[in-house]
Amino acid sequence: MVAAGAHRPGPLKQQNKAHKGGKHSGSSQRRAGGEVRRGGPGRLPRRELVGAGVHALQLCPQVLAEKRSLGSRDGPPHLVVLVPLHSRAAAHDTLHLLQSQDSAVVHVDEGRAGGFALLCPRLKQRWRFVTAQAGDLHAVLDLAKVADSLLFILDPVDGWDSAGEHCLSCLFAQGLPSYALAVPGGTDLPPKKRIDARKKLAKAIEKRFPEAKLFPLNTEQESLLLLRHLATQKQRHLAFRDRRAHLLAYAAEFVPGQESDLVGTLKVSGFVRGQTLDVNSLVHIVGHGDFQMSQVDAPPDPLSLNPRVVKGQKRSQDMEIQDDSVNGTDEMEEDVKVLMKADPNKQESLQSEVVPDPMEGEQTWPTEEELQEAEASLKANRKVVKVPKGTSKYQAAWIVDDEEEGSQEDDDDEDDDIDDDMMEEAVSQEGESSEEEEEPAEEECETMTVSECLRDDQYDEKVEEDEQMLERYKQERMDEMFPDEVDTPRDIPARVRFQKYRGLKSFRTSPWDPKENLPRDYARIFQFQDFSRTRKHLFRQIEKEETEGASVGWYVTLHVCNVPVSVMESFKEGKPLVLFSLLPHEQKMSVLNFLVRRHPSNSEPVRAKEELIFHCGFRRFRASPLFSQHTSADKHKLERFLRPDAALVVTVYAPITFPPASVLLFKQRSNGMHDLIATGSLLSVDPDRIVIKRLVLSGHPFKIFTKTAVVRYMFFNREDVMWFKPVELRTKWGRRGHIKEPLGTHGHMKCHFDGQLKSQDTVLLNLYKRVYPKWTYDPHVPEPVPWVRSESVLLVQEVEME
Repeated sequence: MVAAGAHRPGPLKQQNKAHKGGKHSGSSQRRAGGEVRRGGPGRLPRRELVGAGVHALQLCPQVLAEKRSLGSRDGPPHLVVLVPLHSRAAAHDTLHLLQSQDSAVVHVDEGRAGGFALLCPRLKQRWRFVTAQAGDLHAVLDLAKVADSLLFILDPVDGWDSAGEHCLSCLFAQGLPSYALAVPGGTDLPPKKRIDARKKLAKAIEKRFPEAKLFPLNTEQESLLLLRHLATQKQRHLAFRDRRAHLLAYAAEFVPGQESDLVGTLKVSGFVRGQTLDVNSLVHIVGHGDFQMSQVDAPPDPLSLNPRVVKGQKRSQDMEIQDDSVNGTDEMEEDVKVLMKADPNKQESLQSEVVPDPMEGEQTWPTEEELQEAEASLKANRKVVKVPKGTSKYQAAWIVDDEEEGSQEDDDDEDDDIDDDMMEEAVSQEGESSEEEEEPAEEECETMTVSECLRDDQYDEKVEEDEQMLERYKQERMDEMFPDEVDTPRDIPARVRFQKYRGLKSFRTSPWDPKENLPRDYARIFQFQDFSRTRKHLFRQIEKEETEGASVGWYVTLHVCNVPVSVMESFKEGKPLVLFSLLPHEQKMSVLNFLVRRHPSNSEPVRAKEELIFHCGFRRFRASPLFSQHTSADKHKLERFLRPDAALVVTVYAPITFPPASVLLFKQRSNGMHDLIATGSLLSVDPDRIVIKRLVLSGHPFKIFTKTAVVRYMFFNREDVMWFKPVELRTKWGRRGHIKEPLGTHGHMKCHFDGQLKSQDTVLLNLYKRVYPKWTYDPHVPEPVPWVRSESVLLVQEVEME
């Protein structure tokens, strides 16, 4: 019982710390039976945490098996690609440090391949290190497609330069595997500058690589720590490569064919990764195309951890010399075992296009029963519509006879009392004045010629490029201010110029048959009845069914048929040779749709149907795409330019690829450099996706009444007004209406609207036409010029901006 008036502690009472028993609390733990619960009620004791961890590991044996097999005796070597991100980044010193491990490590030099193999029998691990050529964007992206880990080499002061920033943007867009950051050098700096540089570097890396650890690389002990990190870190998965067998060529040999020395059989040796490799499937050589395989051999493993195999190292080195590899083949044939040979009955075909039959659409003369059925269906669907005199059946199909239009015609009685003669007088006066003003307008459009004797050719080429770029900027700006608006031609009748276009009552709800008036290129492509169902069925087969072939981790030699000699020449030059097996149907042409967003580094205008370079998953090709809006409707409006503020859908003719797959869009400059303009992913493979081009004809109100107005400058002759009379009108201020009748012979027309117009309003008429991409697919992409490295340091600028 507390006495009255006694002090009671409030909510802000001071809380003192509890007494600590010291570090030697073994007696209390023994009394508690070894269990000491710490923290809140939601925290598990250590024994329960260990049990939960073991249970979690038991739930995913696949993950454990994959982690243990990578770099082990049964799995493929751990492939590490070194990517220098700065011109001063010492990749050669890094390789030298990684090689200088303890005496238990065996090194196998690869000569021109730009790397080496590292074998550790004591740790039962093996690595393969490959250096990406500085500035070669294709080589970096191709190696990143198959790499287990990327090792970014940074400069100790600047981190990465402009070329490194460009390389990182492309790698992040394509999809990063596991990576690590190494900083060799920096020991020659004063201690204070070294600490400041490390702080700036760590601060900038937090933005670009969150939760990434920076490894200094100056001693053997630091290189050993880096190797342990690469071996134990969690592996990231790229979906487009995990579902397909792939390999990086360790050795290659070209055997010319009997008919020509330019085409022959390419023997590619390497370690199988991803999935089991079937000899009957097709194989895609990145940058060169699709090919068939004739057989798969199993030569001795050149990177085996077994000392008995390492003694035969001379045989593997003979294979690695690309120029004189034929000398070592006779010696290797003794140990080579043929795993499998292609079965012509089961082998995938290389047919990529359908050969259209010109007689396929021909029909025999219909029977009497078919004619009677056709007449009956026409009578059932026939409707009576009031049309002006002289209207064709095609125009009459545009006219929709609803109750809404009937109610509008009833409202027109108020405006019928207006004196039409007064209108025609005003129109005729305006027509005479317009005829007088036509001639000077034509004189203003004269072209002037400049003598070429006083011009410098090189300078004029630069000026012409600037003028073309200025014209593109103007067109992009005009399309942004006045979307889809075009000027009605005066020398050609509008009904002839826009005869392929049609009017729609509603862009969203009006029907449009996707099989109507298809171009001839559509006869060459393949289409799925249900693409998503086929994709799910294929992926389910990959996960459940075990295919026969070369398993993951085997060292095999693939005999690839009918390969041009240029593939071997590029391998001799030091370019990586990357192979991917294709899923069924992935060699066939169809219409691919990519969802992309413009890259922030690109600011130049990019028009539709302009040739671009695509990096889609494991493929690389050139094509001229269409841009369209990304909506959930059944029709999608064409965009004339790649918008910087919205995600767009890019449509091209290309070989089928099953998503998910990343996509990078590049544009080639006149000097050969490739600029990254957009990044995204594969959306669908759907030829029925309707892309609609919209044209907007504009007119201006000349005389305004209660609900009618005289509109001019939309057409310039009476016949055009009659032709486009069924199409609905709208205005920029939200009014809707239709053409009632033409006035005079100069294209003036009397229009009715659902309200009174404003004098500053603009009358618009929308026309629509379905468009298709151009068939400009080319699998051969020219090598880009190395990216120009800038002396300005982007990394430090980002830190200073904060």
